[in-house]
Amino acid sequence: MPKRGYHHGNLRQALVEAALQLIEAKGPTGFTLSEAAKQAGVTPAAVYRHFEGREDLIAEAARQGYEIFADVMQYAYDKGQPSALAAFEATGRAYLAFARKYPGHYIAMFESGISVNRTPELAKVARRARDVQEQAARDLSQHIPPEKRPPPSMFSAHVWAMSHGVVELFARNSPGTQSPFPPEDLLETGIGIYLRGLGLIPRD
Repeated sequence: MPKRGYHHGNLRQALVEAALQLIEAKGPTGFTLSEAAKQAGVTPAAVYRHFEGREDLIAEAARQGYEIFADVMQYAYDKGQPSALAAFEATGRAYLAFARKYPGHYIAMFESGISVNRTPELAKVARRARDVQEQAARDLSQHIPPEKRPPPSMFSAHVWAMSHGVVELFARNSPGTQSPFPPEDLLETGIGIYLRGLGLIPRD
């Protein structure tokens, strides 16, 4: 690949984009910084002017992923308004849609072993994404009697875990885990059962 002229932040972003392609193709531990440099069309030494190592590069990919993810979640929440139920269900679906559309970011965020507390910037944007879902849960939980109301953080964590499980098992084309149902249907019915259990939607 011919070397390109990078200036200011262009090289840094080119390395992130190269890493995202490699993460998607080989996993977060399946490539070296040298490969990322080659993919970006620069020398390996150039990488170290921007990143201390592979984990630092993956952490930046994760941070950018959380920025997109938080925006996607906020859009879903806003689109569901003024219905608390529609907003809550939309944030669950947004998780699946994000994983499908941004697999490299998703892996960097959730499968790389990089802690969200690695940097203050990463922690802040990860918190922003979680806050959207917790707000959706808080809105919806107001319709549950106080004595039966789970904390919003638990409420949203349940749906986050359900969404994550559907993505990991059935939306990533993992060998031996093909579902007879579309992942979207699995998630929608699972959330429906959960919400019926809380009395938030009527039983059939």
